[in-house]
Amino acid sequence: MRIYFGFTMAGDRSAVEAARRMVRWLEEMGHEVLTRHLVSDEAWEMDRRISARQVYERDMRWLAEAELLVAEVSGSSFGLGYEAGYVLGATAKRVILFYRVEAAEKISRMITGNTHANCALVPYAEMETVEAALRDLVGKAAAVGG
Repeated sequence: MRIYFGFTMAGDRSAVEAARRMVRWLEEMGHEVLTRHLVSDEAWEMDRRISARQVYERDMRWLAEAELLVAEVSGSSFGLGYEAGYVLGATAKRVILFYRVEAAEKISRMITGNTHANCALVPYAEMETVEAALRDLVGKAAAVGG
């Protein structure tokens, strides 16, 4: 399955290690992560090598190509909210949003209160919860075709 992995570029990146593990697990499960560069230490600099318009066009193309959006939203940003809202509002694709339990009060309530039928929210305190949810939810999404 082709997966768009969302992670903040400009917001709080304190969950980058969790995001890296998520990307690694997704790839180990046999999925293609279109946006794996987001978990790189050089992600900010890499995106500054192209124009803002090119970033937008590239990311919108990846969102169209992806069968699923998985995001770590603990360092919530406008871009992540845009991506999740776009996918949920303009497509029938599924979205899985992970966030650290201790970050819940810092994240937009539009995220933590989301009840959209195609959106799964996964608050976590341990990485074991993340791995189990990834295997379960991504597996279910793959079984129904995204």
